[in-house]
Amino acid sequence: MNSMNRIKRIVKITLFLILLFSGLGFFLSLWIIVPAPTFSLLPLAVGAPEISPWLLVGNMIAALLALSQYQHPLARVALVASLVGLLLSSLPLSQLSATHQAVTLTMQRNLDVDSWNQPHPTLSFRTQPFQLIDGFRGIPLTSVRHDSGIVFAEVENERLTLDIYRPSTRGRYPTVIVIYGGAWQNGNPSLDADFNRYMAAQGYTMIAIDYRHAPRYQFPSQILDVQTAMQFIQRHATAYEVDLNRMAVLGRSAGAQLAMLLAYQPDTTPLRAVVNYYGPVDLAAGYRNPPVPDPINTRAILDAFLGGSPEQVPDQYTLASPIHFIKPNLPPTLLVYGSRDHVVEAKYGRQLRDCLQASGNTAVLLEIPWAEHAFDAVFSGVSNQLVLYHTERFLAWALR
Repeated sequence: MNSMNRIKRIVKITLFLILLFSGLGFFLSLWIIVPAPTFSLLPLAVGAPEISPWLLVGNMIAALLALSQYQHPLARVALVASLVGLLLSSLPLSQLSATHQAVTLTMQRNLDVDSWNQPHPTLSFRTQPFQLIDGFRGIPLTSVRHDSGIVFAEVENERLTLDIYRPSTRGRYPTVIVIYGGAWQNGNPSLDADFNRYMAAQGYTMIAIDYRHAPRYQFPSQILDVQTAMQFIQRHATAYEVDLNRMAVLGRSAGAQLAMLLAYQPDTTPLRAVVNYYGPVDLAAGYRNPPVPDPINTRAILDAFLGGSPEQVPDQYTLASPIHFIKPNLPPTLLVYGSRDHVVEAKYGRQLRDCLQASGNTAVLLEIPWAEHAFDAVFSGVSNQLVLYHTERFLAWALR
């Protein structure tokens, strides 16, 4: 009798673990297609597609475990959940090849590149748009020189700093200015350190810059700080191993809006390229038509940044919107957006591409069908591997 009770107890525990494992895999996989209704749930919607290889393996194991206990009704429920999770977690990888091929053709056509495999004779690039092993172990990072907390300005008792990442040996390198995101309210230059380290190892001076935050400091404080940082970098170009003739700017989200303003406005430092990761383009349109759902409360963010609504401060919205500064002879622009972005919708990236091209500028859009906002927070994720593959080639072409 005791042995029978032990067997029943083991069966119950086994079924509980199978249900738990299957349910967890199903729950996490669901966020690959379900948008986050609140800010607290946004990390799930951002991260789930990026760790889909892990979810794929987990759902597969859960399905096999459930199948081993198929005679029990609860195990059959777990099996269904695991199979649905398996289907959902396969979506990003199933779309990867077609997305990569479409972007490659667009790059070749717009940038007049015959072969996109090696657009630079001395730089070494990732050989594949996605490497499964890197999705599990992480993208390898090599040693680079890193200096942090360099003060470039002090404004109203706010110390503004920058971080510099350089190759391991001294030289004079093409340079990328990096501007972080955070709804103009949060962040610091130490964000996205893995990206900066990776690119520095590829042969770039990477300079991540700071700016003052809303709501205490409203626009145009942020773009003035970015311009001040550029002036500081120019003055110290030799010490920081910056090639002033080969400079680009890259921004994420709010930082991308600042990057575009920096590059598109007159009387700024000549830049050879702009890389816009999911940046706001037309702020008045974003206010009037926020995404649904709207996990960050877009209108509140813009109110804090610009000091009111488009009806209250129309000039602020005009001056802060890159779409209003489109003209001929702008630097080539790479636009990166996720089709599932519920913070800055991909339609604004398409709008900016069309406006740039209509004005005779070079603009390439990389739209990722499965990706949410800030997808590259998972540096070795599916989306960022694909984007990194094309970003490093775009920069090599632009700064050649």
